[in-house]
Amino acid sequence: MSGLADLWTQVTTPQPAPDRLTVAVVALVVLVALTVPGVWHLLRHGLTIVHEAAHAAVAVLVGRRLSGIRVHSDTSGLTVSRGRPRGPGMVATVAAGYPGPAVLGLAAAWLLSRGYALAVLWLLLVVVVLVLLQIRNWYGLWAVLVSGAVLVVVTVWAPAQVQTVVAAGLTWFLLLGAPRAVLEMQSQRRRVRRGGGRDQSDAGLLAGLTHLPAAAWVGLLLVLCVALLGIGGAWLLAAWPTP
Repeated sequence: MSGLADLWTQVTTPQPAPDRLTVAVVALVVLVALTVPGVWHLLRHGLTIVHEAAHAAVAVLVGRRLSGIRVHSDTSGLTVSRGRPRGPGMVATVAAGYPGPAVLGLAAAWLLSRGYALAVLWLLLVVVVLVLLQIRNWYGLWAVLVSGAVLVVVTVWAPAQVQTVVAAGLTWFLLLGAPRAVLEMQSQRRRVRRGGGRDQSDAGLLAGLTHLPAAAWVGLLLVLCVALLGIGGAWLLAAWPTP
């Protein structure tokens, strides 16, 4: 019990805050990383894990039975749940994926704006562990284990200032990566249409479940992700002192 009490004390104790310039520089580094194809492909696995976690969380919330999660080497993912094939619950489940990282990023930004960097790292670690319990393929298992190991190293052994900077970087990654992923989905949709293939993207699935076309869903998802980025980014930049 004393160990849990000590952990709770650490999580709820504000961390030393970097200055606003440092937070802005971290945001710039993350933004540049998202534009480099090789780096983006590597980082995209982390975004996919959160994306699939969002599908899974909403599926459970609307009463569907979760069957498992897969993460593939091409950074795609699949969350399988059982329930009604149509209706509001299915629409909510499919729609949750792309905004999921931005929503988690917004929660992390709120925690960071109050100085709880360690709480952000533990929140992300809990998400990874929950996904680990539902992983159903070997590559996905490897991707989740690597992500979890990195978080454990930073959360348990890194100095407080390093934890704060890493937490800020991961928060920016979730906020900035969410709209980046939506734009990537639209690019993939164009390639599929040009090749005469069937649109299996989340927007395409949503179009089949509703009266809105896939392009409208892309626009809605992008607007939502950008709005969450604006709110979360404002919280992050406004919370820290100037140098």
